Amino acid sequence: MKRQVLDKLRAWRTSKRRKPLVVRGARQVGKTWAIREFGKEFDGGVLYVNFDKQEEFKQFFQTTKDVKRILSNLSLAVGQKVTADTLIFFDEVQACEDALNSLKYFCEDAPEYCVVAAGSLLGLQLTKGFPVGKVDFLDMGAMNFTEFLLACGDEQLVDYIDSIKDFSPIPDAFFNPLVEKLKSYFVVGGMPEAVQAWAEDGDIAEADRILGDILTSYQSDFAKHTDGFETQKISLVWNSLPSQLAKENKKFLYSVVREGARAREYENAVNWLVNADLVRKVYRITKPGLPLAAYDDIGSFKLYMGDVGLLRKHSYLATNAFAEKNRLFTEFKGALTENYVLQSLSTQTEPPLRYWANAPYEVDFVVQYDNFVVPVECKAGTDAKSTSIKAYAKTYAEQTPLVVRMSLSNLSLDGNVLNLPLFLADKFGYIVGLALKSYKNKKL
Repeated sequence: MKRQVLDKLRAWRTSKRRKPLVVRGARQVGKTWAIREFGKEFDGGVLYVNFDKQEEFKQFFQTTKDVKRILSNLSLAVGQKVTADTLIFFDEVQACEDALNSLKYFCEDAPEYCVVAAGSLLGLQLTKGFPVGKVDFLDMGAMNFTEFLLACGDEQLVDYIDSIKDFSPIPDAFFNPLVEKLKSYFVVGGMPEAVQAWAEDGDIAEADRILGDILTSYQSDFAKHTDGFETQKISLVWNSLPSQLAKENKKFLYSVVREGARAREYENAVNWLVNADLVRKVYRITKPGLPLAAYDDIGSFKLYMGDVGLLRKHSYLATNAFAEKNRLFTEFKGALTENYVLQSLSTQTEPPLRYWANAPYEVDFVVQYDNFVVPVECKAGTDAKSTSIKAYAKTYAEQTPLVVRMSLSNLSLDGNVLNLPLFLADKFGYIVGLALKSYKNKKL
């Protein structure tokens, strides 16, 4: 498989101001595989330590802060020479606070070594003595649609997507296969093990089983890191997500978690899931001003899952729901579409996405792109109705140089309305940039 994170790892390696790197992310998104794959590019190989499985190595970090001594002990223990051309990889680093703290000393005393530490985002959040200012960070999520295509051997479709330089309609020869592949992605999602089962064997039942196992492992983590009472609250919030997203406005309501529930009872559970990177929180904004964060309504938010395939499985949607176009899927496809768009756009935009609502209107996402605020509407099909985004654009005409409608309609730019096919979500930043450049040129 090809992961785009490898390019980011290479860029980190060659950076003049490189510090030890901490790779964060939810469990089973492929952190270990990606870093090991990256390690194949090192002539000195990989010095690999897993603190979950090799607890005896923790002592090397507890007895000294001398980097040379730590490396000498590790080298002798694993029988491997360590040089400046060796990738030093500390896996499950959240299980050894002393190892995490040692990154400070690698930064200060041995910057010539390439050191990468990986761990679940939750565990790292809970760890004390984090070496603030002495490490670089890289956040990693599930495989995006582009990576899914590559894993499935559809390089020609990726090549076509990469060749897009304007707003010309996409020929049917590419459009139709991309729609079908997107449907598969909605079912399988981007968890690497599930993608591998689908890509190598075409085994959707096995992919579905793997997704179920991942969800079970997440549930186990709830109990591992919290006491019984808090575990129950986290589980209730977690299990309410399909119902939350099935609602028309998708705003998170504590009453859906449990009848009569209040925010103060469950907000810690929500934050736990956010910190674990199992869910993504999207705040409502009161108006599209800059910076977006200044206009957050912190009491109103939506919660999405980290992977569209996991959301499909967590919602008990059968793998054949897309093919049969049954009523259940018809009612829920909007939630899957929004989750997919959020996954993709979250890796391309900064700050995090927001949404806008002013009853009866609601715009799915609002993106800060450079010094522009761009509203984004998501449609699961080709429905051209855009009542909410039209109301938004009319209300904030001066602040809205561009509106984006993401659907299964073809690519086009009509005035300030960009129709962006859903399967081009990974190109959102690039294509929106082209559209805004066109807007700027007209203003000149």
